[in-house]
Amino acid sequence: MRDKFLSWGIVLVIATWIIAILIRAHYWIPTLLSAIYALGVYNAYQSKHAILRNFPVLGYFRYFFESISPEMQQYFIERETDGKPFPRNQRSAVYRRAKNLSDTVAFGTQLEVNQRKYEGIKHSIYAKSPSEELPRVWVGGEQCTQPYHASLLNISAMSFGALSDRAQISLNRGAKKGNFYHNTGEGGISPYHLEGGDLCWQIGTGYFGCRDEEGKFNPELFKKYSTLPNVKMIEIKLSQGAKPGHGGVLPGVKNTPEIAAIRHVTPGMTVISPPSHTSFSNAAGLLKFVQELRELSGGKPVGFKLCIGDTKEFEDICVQMNVLKIYPDFITIDGAEGGTGAAPPEFSDGVGMPLEPALIFVNRTLNNYNVRNKLRVIASGKVLTSLDILRAIAMGADMCNNARGFMFSLGCIQALRCNSNNCPTGVATQDKMLIKGLDVTDKSERVYHFHKNTLHTCNELIAAAGRSSYEEVDATMFMRGDEFDHLADLYFPDILGNVKQKARS
Repeated sequence: MRDKFLSWGIVLVIATWIIAILIRAHYWIPTLLSAIYALGVYNAYQSKHAILRNFPVLGYFRYFFESISPEMQQYFIERETDGKPFPRNQRSAVYRRAKNLSDTVAFGTQLEVNQRKYEGIKHSIYAKSPSEELPRVWVGGEQCTQPYHASLLNISAMSFGALSDRAQISLNRGAKKGNFYHNTGEGGISPYHLEGGDLCWQIGTGYFGCRDEEGKFNPELFKKYSTLPNVKMIEIKLSQGAKPGHGGVLPGVKNTPEIAAIRHVTPGMTVISPPSHTSFSNAAGLLKFVQELRELSGGKPVGFKLCIGDTKEFEDICVQMNVLKIYPDFITIDGAEGGTGAAPPEFSDGVGMPLEPALIFVNRTLNNYNVRNKLRVIASGKVLTSLDILRAIAMGADMCNNARGFMFSLGCIQALRCNSNNCPTGVATQDKMLIKGLDVTDKSERVYHFHKNTLHTCNELIAAAGRSSYEEVDATMFMRGDEFDHLADLYFPDILGNVKQKARS
């Protein structure tokens, strides 16, 4: 193709010019062809792109279609149950609930209910009427003097910088109206977090918003912000589901002067958080840091967030709780399937424990060390639907955080461009032109409605199961497809077994 383009292209350009001169026509056609040919000649001899070297002009179509691949998948290929990481039917449910529209579907389920991966709730023939009151949970142990009455569902950690200013304002105003908290993410408290909504201030390994010039923890700065009335809880981020054991990344294109001032870093540079904290290096140090933050904040609930990896390390933390008599007020468990942050694919796909086994392990370990009743467990990691919330509670969580569901409520279309600064909906970008498309008044209402309608469906589900409260939610409420396989083995005739017996006789 390269040789044919070079030889036939010059012939076509010359012929077009001759015809244009003879008939005295407009010269824009031969001019355009000459420009295309010149570009093709350049591509034919450049060495960076093999496709363009072999297909000097047609190669651009490959890059174009690759750039719109997620949209092509969504609009022309995906079925209702397709799409990763969230299928279309789940995204559609969030959109409808956020818009306060009917979330019912017609003509039955499209799921393969006879498959092993199917999961459902065992309803009761003595179903109850669902409660209209949305569930809440007290957070704060014996060592906490300012306990917080939290919603069962809250906004998980997403920093200003990762998300736009209008996205943060919308989330915070929605949280204020719905009376649930908004986790700041590790990027610090920005002015856009202070729209009246309750905050859980996340302190990451970079100590953004409370760091000194060397990037170490600054107690005075922390005290200044942690005592703000909006700050109801403080969360120490040890690791996150998207990239456990890997520091957070803020691309340089997103690191504006405003964001840099909030984080106390240099603008324009890619900011990579350290993989671990400098204020402690073991379980005892972590718990002492929890106690220090609790005292500096005036007794507010302090906990930590992690994705479970080496289980012995979590057991060490439980041992030290009893040794030091220092107990966190909550522990947030992030699953390996969670994460809005940009991460290397090997970390997203191959590091960390998924949420469900992690919750089971954490709950059992806390009980084994007799500390489960001293703290709350928060589930965070792809907890999108009401069924996800109840499943997390059944596995040992007291409450849940969600990030991507609230991004959908803001208008996110799962374009998978969060790390590029090119988010088409203005949610995960710092591009001013793209951000203008996000209307704060409308989106804050959608955040509020998504939260309210999701928890209302939770109330309907536990009522359908014949349960009166969330304290009664446990694993016995659920059934899975592998149970159906077992039932089939018990009650269906073993046809092949009969055939084998006849063959032997």
